[in-house]
Amino acid sequence: MQLIVQPADGSEPLIDTIAQAQKSIDVMIFRFDLKPMEKELVAARERGVVVRVLIAHESSQGDKRLRQLELRMLEKGILVARTGDAFVRYHGKMMIVDREELHVYGFNYTALDLKSRSFGIVTRERKAVTEAIRLFEADTLRQEYDPQEDGSFVVSPENSREILATFIKRARKQLLIYDPKVTDLQMIRLINQRIKAGVDVRILGKVSKRGNTMRVQKQPGLRLHVRAMVRDGDTAFVGSQSLRAMELDARREVGLIVKEQKTVKRLVETFEADWAKTDLGAKEVKVLKKEEKQKDEVIAEVIAR
Repeated sequence: MQLIVQPADGSEPLIDTIAQAQKSIDVMIFRFDLKPMEKELVAARERGVVVRVLIAHESSQGDKRLRQLELRMLEKGILVARTGDAFVRYHGKMMIVDREELHVYGFNYTALDLKSRSFGIVTRERKAVTEAIRLFEADTLRQEYDPQEDGSFVVSPENSREILATFIKRARKQLLIYDPKVTDLQMIRLINQRIKAGVDVRILGKVSKRGNTMRVQKQPGLRLHVRAMVRDGDTAFVGSQSLRAMELDARREVGLIVKEQKTVKRLVETFEADWAKTDLGAKEVKVLKKEEKQKDEVIAEVIAR
């Protein structure tokens, strides 16, 4: 398993993955303006790799750019399909390579998103890869998708509300959240319950007024474009769905629950580093250092006696 951290990792993991593909590449696209990635997809097609691209039927930037992308790719022999309109928005970002490796991203394939705080997960876990293939095929054929996996592959609107609610409920010590806007009433209620139970809950992003008692800070120094949570230092979620009713119930969104130790540890380290740069984080560090100094002084006094 691999964790991609933006903006540090940039486009290199995407380009390298495409360059190493041997048989097939399936890509789900919401927004796209990375010319080097487009060039690499064309190169893959020219060396015999089957490249299939599923493009959202529309984005907030309008249909024109997506239509232009579709035409360019069709001209190069890439197989292109457009999503249907069953959902308000097809916002998932994922890539499947050789039907063996799954990439799930919080970022779009855009220069702006690669400069933002975001994450991506790369896994070869068989169940997750199989479910991703099933989802890609269903959305390409505009058919219903029925989740079969046991809960690590998170898909809106089919199972994300249930899985993410359970994720929050199971927090016992700590819950770290990256989210541009937490507004869903059920999720806010569950988070507040965890806080009352003594769980250390911290959020980088924004929360609606109903969460005004939570410890919330803006992402320092960077645009935030990811949805991620880490629970008790041993389990994490990374995906495209915010804790908002629209993204849980009415849009196509994709995420992953992971437990791989190195991946989770790096997510925690990144969050803690970001949090320490916030005003509240800096105050908390200052208080902690003061408490440690006082403790050291008491110990020194005891020893001196």
